[in-house]
Amino acid sequence: MEFLHGQSTETTVAVAVAVVAVAAGAGFLLLRSKKPKGCLDAENFKEFKLVQKRQISHNVAKFKFALPTPTSVLGLPIGQHISCRGQDATGEEVIKPYTPTTLDSDIGYFELVIKMYPQGRMSHHFREMKVGDYMSVKGPKGRFKYQPGQVRAFGMIAGGSGITPMFQVTRAILENPSDNTKIHLIYANVTYDDILLLEELDNMAKNYPDRFKIYYVLNQPPEVWDGGVGFVSKEMIQAHCPAPAADIQILRCGPPPMNKAMAANLDDLGYTKEMQFQF
Repeated sequence: MEFLHGQSTETTVAVAVAVVAVAAGAGFLLLRSKKPKGCLDAENFKEFKLVQKRQISHNVAKFKFALPTPTSVLGLPIGQHISCRGQDATGEEVIKPYTPTTLDSDIGYFELVIKMYPQGRMSHHFREMKVGDYMSVKGPKGRFKYQPGQVRAFGMIAGGSGITPMFQVTRAILENPSDNTKIHLIYANVTYDDILLLEELDNMAKNYPDRFKIYYVLNQPPEVWDGGVGFVSKEMIQAHCPAPAADIQILRCGPPPMNKAMAANLDDLGYTKEMQFQF
């Protein structure tokens, strides 16, 4: 009987230990699978502190903003943007959309690459910002929602600062090993010095040669240049973007005249409205 009693006690202890182990394991998996809550508010502006400002060229700078804690994430869905609020040179309020170049895998901060124009109202605000200042931000905003594998391939046509949403989507796809989506990007600028995120784009093309292709187009190219020249043409789109098909999509983002011209080119080439999206 003592043997049976001891065996019963041991069994009870073993079961208790097993239950605790299973509960602990489930808790660990829950913690790992639970997505951190984002810092954004779609209805109200929130303040984020500028912790670094790095000049990239004479009119382009990278702004790094801290999130509330080192483990916080911005919480911006792929392909969406934020609204930034500032003041122009006359002190009037101005609100403009921007797409961060960081993802939620970049914890504790987010970054904006900003091209500042001489007469730009929001450009004035960014030019005047100093480390320690705060930026008012609201979001997420936007109609584009990306799910891995939603298309076989993306064609992307970007002009100037219109590269930022393309860069965000491209990074998300390439850094996801289970996403096999192909990306074909045409990126147009006036001069070589106007190309934003050049080093980052070239590195992605080098590191993911089977998944990401980029074709640069310049209005005023340097003497030695192997990219496109002039404006993005139908021939360039045919050569560097996936052909019209039900499982592809062409994304475009650039100045209004460029967007209008690209929409006309895509229509002429047989891309349906469902195959096109404009940021």
